[in-house]
Amino acid sequence: MIPRPASVERTIWTPAQAIRFLHHCHANDPDFADLIEFLIGTGLRKGEALGLHWDDVHLKAHTVYVRWTLSAIDNNKLVLARPKTRKSSDWVALSPRIHAILTRRNTERYAPSDPGGGFVFHREDGRPLHPEYVLNHFHYLARQAGVPRTSVHDLRHLAATLALTHGVELTIVSKTLRHSTISTTANIYGHLTKPAARRAVDAIAKQLDREE
Repeated sequence: MIPRPASVERTIWTPAQAIRFLHHCHANDPDFADLIEFLIGTGLRKGEALGLHWDDVHLKAHTVYVRWTLSAIDNNKLVLARPKTRKSSDWVALSPRIHAILTRRNTERYAPSDPGGGFVFHREDGRPLHPEYVLNHFHYLARQAGVPRTSVHDLRHLAATLALTHGVELTIVSKTLRHSTISTTANIYGHLTKPAARRAVDAIAKQLDREE
């Protein structure tokens, strides 16, 4: 029998650490701060955010559609590809905070002449950000901000953790993360739903107590 690989130990920031990092980013690299705000606020994967085009942003509907993912292959060649599953290419809702960021960027940076509406997050010349640059710059700013080292992908886990610990239903979090099945979400974050489960059975007991 092949042994199961050991689970990866993740470092998930506390809300205070995330806010500290965001404040540092806004003060030192506002453009990069927009990307990090977007990653935390939507739960998108890094490649999905970097591949996002303005054609996939629907500000009036407060949604974005995840139709592309950007990755580096073969000597760091950048490639745009479609998400692997239909769920991965679903839509994601925008909070007022993220909607405001995208609205500002759309006003300041959107160029209708760009192919596909252009990248939402890009270099000064309009070309996409390289995933390796994003990771390295993220670690650099985290050191400056004095917060624990973590990965860009763990911002996705931070988003899920914040939602679940504030009482958002597992099904909604699964939809936001665009997992193929809710069991995937439950396997990763099931431990965070225990307080909600206790509240549920307590509510049942209270209703029964009232009827007796």
